[in-house]
Amino acid sequence: MEINTNLSEKAKHDYMLVRRAIAGDQRAYAELMERYRDAIYYMLLKMVNNASDAEDLTIEAFGKAFKNITQYAPNYAFSTWLFKIATNNCIDFIRKKKANHVSLDHTNEEHERATKDIQAPIPDPEETLINNQKMKLMRSLVSKLKPRYRKLIELRYFSELSYEEIAEELELPIGTVKAQLFRARELLFNILRHTSGKM
Repeated sequence: MEINTNLSEKAKHDYMLVRRAIAGDQRAYAELMERYRDAIYYMLLKMVNNASDAEDLTIEAFGKAFKNITQYAPNYAFSTWLFKIATNNCIDFIRKKKANHVSLDHTNEEHERATKDIQAPIPDPEETLINNQKMKLMRSLVSKLKPRYRKLIELRYFSELSYEEIAEELELPIGTVKAQLFRARELLFNILRHTSGKM
């Protein structure tokens, strides 16, 4: 597919990285992540107003983008495509969170702006399929972690326990739980980089 000549130099460079990534160049995945990780994180942080959730959603956004990277078409910038994936995934997250409970302590304007246009929380069959595929992908990635990191990820993301609940469950200080979860996220990023090209 020919590259759109209207793309900026930055977008053209991104497209070259995408092509290298699809061809199996793991460094290209790493560079794409390096270029956009902070921007994605801070955008998501504004949407959810919670650093831990923003970190989780950043991982999910890159995981989803790398898994579907062959679907990217260069008629628009890779960053546009990536930010749309991250935004849509975040809206799904907020929708699910709103469906589970109405929070009384998140009444700031940014949160209201992020959630006011969200539709009914019941996912359609396509969303359910995508979510199931996402969970299957995440479980396969998590299975490659060392046991202690695998346990932490499972409790945090699959059982949806809070940091406090995880600390109690594993009899660890909450600071240790947060530090090890941060390390586990880093390891997941590395696994994503090394497996995405083979999916």
